[in-house]
Amino acid sequence: MPRASAAAAALTAQQVLDAATALFAAEGFAAVSLDDVARAAGVTRGAVYHHYRSKPGLFRAVAARLQEQVAAAVVAAAEGEEQPAERLRAGFHAFLDAITAAPVVRILLIDAPSVIGWDEWRRLDAENSAVHLREALQDAGATEGLLDPLTAQLSGAMNEAALWIAQHEAPESARPQAHAALDRLIAAAIA
Repeated sequence: MPRASAAAAALTAQQVLDAATALFAAEGFAAVSLDDVARAAGVTRGAVYHHYRSKPGLFRAVAARLQEQVAAAVVAAAEGEEQPAERLRAGFHAFLDAITAAPVVRILLIDAPSVIGWDEWRRLDAENSAVHLREALQDAGATEGLLDPLTAQLSGAMNEAALWIAQHEAPESARPQAHAALDRLIAAAIA
């Protein structure tokens, strides 16, 4: 039997990743089986194993892709501003909106820490959003000796704000409040 071409294999991997993202977001990691993912992607369970090795491996790939998408949204928003403080503010707001989008909040902030572990979760965050946050804080004039703790604390504050919005009985009315609170944190961080 001939092996699939690289393009066909990449397409299969993408279909599996898309199906897994939708299922993990809708049902949570624990409720989804690899059979569910294979069925939703229109592939065999063997194809899922071939590309991702295991359910945690598949989840890790989903989380990594979502982290990259959130970071891209932050960078795109920040690049639209000229002043460093406004880039920081735009990035904060873009992060909060991107992380609370449909599939992202449940996967990245609720399931990921327990599924992939805090160390892996923090590594993904450090490679994506946190690196941009640190650079933006530095550009906006945050005190050099405080860059690392400010990055960690503001990252945590943004994640908590996202969870607060996601669990709020009226998320769309909570969102402007969270944005206003973030503005105050930003002002204090670069004062």
